[in-house]
Amino acid sequence: MASGNKQLQQLARQFFKLSLVDGALSADRVAGVLQYIEKHRPAGSVAILKAYRRLVAAEVARGQAVVEHAGLAQAAALDAVSAALSRKYGRTISWVAKRNDALIAGLRIRVGDDVYESSVAGQLATLARSV
Repeated sequence: MASGNKQLQQLARQFFKLSLVDGALSADRVAGVLQYIEKHRPAGSVAILKAYRRLVAAEVARGQAVVEHAGLAQAAALDAVSAALSRKYGRTISWVAKRNDALIAGLRIRVGDDVYESSVAGQLATLARSV
């Protein structure tokens, strides 16, 4: 059974590779992969789709900065954050603003698995851990 699961994971990775154009995820290619799977219904298609979805979601997260903020966030500031992150990562990073009043003030930025925080709430938490 583990061998079968490994083969399904490998097939999902192959579908994922087909979804990339010049290293970037292509919505048209993703649609094509989904149409192929729907039409041909390979064995284990549900497991393949779950694995494929995880790969696609991780790739989307790599190209998107979720910027949590307390209060108002100006588009110009978010554009500057996006430009700085794009330079840092060497790929285009878009932003999605998300209000989070628990931060009190400042920002928390998540790009994939990386988190950058410069908020009052984060500084207070650090202070509380050091006491």
